Amino acid sequence: MKSNKGFVSNMCYIDLGDSLVALDAGPTYSFAKEFYTLIKAKYPNKKVSHVVLSNFHDDRVLGASFFKEKDIKIVGHKTINNEYKKFKNKFGRIERITSKELYNKTKLIDADILVDGGYKIVGSKKTIEIIKPSEISEEKSDIAIYSKSDSFLFVGNIVFNGRMLNYRKASNIDGWIEALEYLSSMNAKYFLGGHGAQYDKDAYKYSLEYLKALRVGVRKSYDDELDVEDVKGSFSMDKFKNINHFSQLHSNNINNYYTQLEWE
Repeated sequence: MKSNKGFVSNMCYIDLGDSLVALDAGPTYSFAKEFYTLIKAKYPNKKVSHVVLSNFHDDRVLGASFFKEKDIKIVGHKTINNEYKKFKNKFGRIERITSKELYNKTKLIDADILVDGGYKIVGSKKTIEIIKPSEISEEKSDIAIYSKSDSFLFVGNIVFNGRMLNYRKASNIDGWIEALEYLSSMNAKYFLGGHGAQYDKDAYKYSLEYLKALRVGVRKSYDDELDVEDVKGSFSMDKFKNINHFSQLHSNNINNYYTQLEWE
């Protein structure tokens, strides 16, 4: 929306001592510039060395066009540039919901450094590590960023709270659950997802509980040979019905997972 400049997801930065690392780039060039200005006002003598993209979605990556101009390295999972090409029709949304002025100079650019789990960015006081907790969760390019010194995980769209998650055609329910269980086993004190205000150690639980319930309910309905139109009423998800955007997204989540089962 114009009112929030297209900013619909969480992003942050980590101070490594001699440098700063931004976690996600934001939705536009102008938003990234504003974010960068705020960081530099607080740390005028420290450079931003890297931007790490938690997946390929427009609200997380389009601001990289600003950081690239600053000669800041753009880091993403090894699949991210291919996903840009595969889903190129997904990158018109931010331009539509903002203004010409806000979107000015925004463009999609490839990541410079393609990584997998285990990649580290080392600073003088802290090190952050890229975690690839499963092959596919919401997206193939989903990664988490871990600062052991802070007991902090930034997990992007692997975790939603305060709003319904979006199970997409490319998502993998087993992989998503695997990712959440792996990340929860790290026992981080702070756990910041891609959407929502909660960032304590339990912030992942809603996403995990919902996905497990979705898997059990849809799988049973499929095994019972119910048509997809009849699945929604075949099992209760009342625990989640008051979550923002439940009515818009839950039915679609059912449809996408059911369709995947048909093609197993």
